[in-house]
Amino acid sequence: MSRSFQAIVVGAGPAGSSAALTMARAGLDVALVERGSFPGEKNMFGGVLHRLPSLEKIFPDFWERAPLERHIVKKGVTFMTGDSSFNTTIEAGSFDRPPFNGYTIFRPRFDRWLAEEAVKAGATLITRASVDEVLQSDGQVTGVTILDRKGALKAPVVVAADGVLSFTALKAGLRRPSFDPGQMAVGVKALIDLESDLIDERFGLVREQGFANEFVGCTAGVRGGGFLYTNYDSLSVGLVFHLASLKGSGKTPYDLLNAFLEQPQVAKMVRGGRLQEYSAHLIPEGGYDMIPELYGAGILVAGDAAALCNATGLNLEGINLASQSGVLAGEAAIAAHKARDFSRKGLSIYKSLLDESYVMKDLKSYRRAPQMLHNNRIYNEYPELVCSLMEQLYRIEGTPKENLSKLFLKAARDKVGLKNLAADGFSAWRAL
Repeated sequence: MSRSFQAIVVGAGPAGSSAALTMARAGLDVALVERGSFPGEKNMFGGVLHRLPSLEKIFPDFWERAPLERHIVKKGVTFMTGDSSFNTTIEAGSFDRPPFNGYTIFRPRFDRWLAEEAVKAGATLITRASVDEVLQSDGQVTGVTILDRKGALKAPVVVAADGVLSFTALKAGLRRPSFDPGQMAVGVKALIDLESDLIDERFGLVREQGFANEFVGCTAGVRGGGFLYTNYDSLSVGLVFHLASLKGSGKTPYDLLNAFLEQPQVAKMVRGGRLQEYSAHLIPEGGYDMIPELYGAGILVAGDAAALCNATGLNLEGINLASQSGVLAGEAAIAAHKARDFSRKGLSIYKSLLDESYVMKDLKSYRRAPQMLHNNRIYNEYPELVCSLMEQLYRIEGTPKENLSKLFLKAARDKVGLKNLAADGFSAWRAL
């Protein structure tokens, strides 16, 4: 049986649910279509949720209502080699008071909650529903059909928020049928149960404070890095790899993850924990240059489907950009309804709203960062340089020490090469 709505959102992740919530609150009749048995079922468990100005406007008490784990007060970076490591940590006082800089969350729990808020606002949630076809009439998207179900869902505007491999955007002709592996990454993660008191003691935390740590030099020559996040009574530990580099290495993600968990620096952090699950996820990492067509006649594209992920090497931002784009897609659909114009021109306001937001401005500012991260020296020679330099600085042998500048130049010449150091420094300055 066919049914008509004023808008259809495909995908009940942060982007899709934020779009549905925005439109439902404005009084539109919205269908939120999710292929899982519940929103978040297909997602990896742990992650970091950064500030969400868009949802904070919708929910002034968002940080009290949302299902959050720990607020991040400490952020660390660890440079690793085969037998040594160097850690640096920032613990800013401003991180430990509201509004907090970020939280660790469980995506299945968070995504389900956000979708339920959209339903409370009036959206219709349709689960176990995979889009089979995108309906079009005279070049205008008019709805979707659902696999193994009769009839169709019809609406004058569809929001494609169904992930990096968006079938909806593909069928509407807004993205290419294949991706450049150099613009993609794959993340693998282990969820490890650990008592909350032990987490507090091990990482120097109290109450609901949290710690986020990134690792460089831990991926056995594959371009990528590691992470560890503290949840309330568990740890999310994993690796993110550049897909092209991983493919060329002949190594498997789970073998590399197991080796990472066994490295001495990491093994100390996870000691006494119990492995609960593994998971994996594809990540758009090409940045601004990877963004597809964002709108067409009767359709908008948001979140990972629009490649709105900011990977700078300093942070990996995805959930906040997805949610913001979802809200803006919802606002664009609302404006189109008021104007009764769902043409490509009528929906172009979405691109204008994105361009004015921090989402597109940040992606433009860090446009060169993804290419900079393709430099293999970042994952091999530079961790060796940092660890070697710090080892020499702190070694006491009863002999005169060279000054810091000489030690640095010597280590840089041996580990990286001075010409490479200058070239890489210039590339980093341009990218960041």
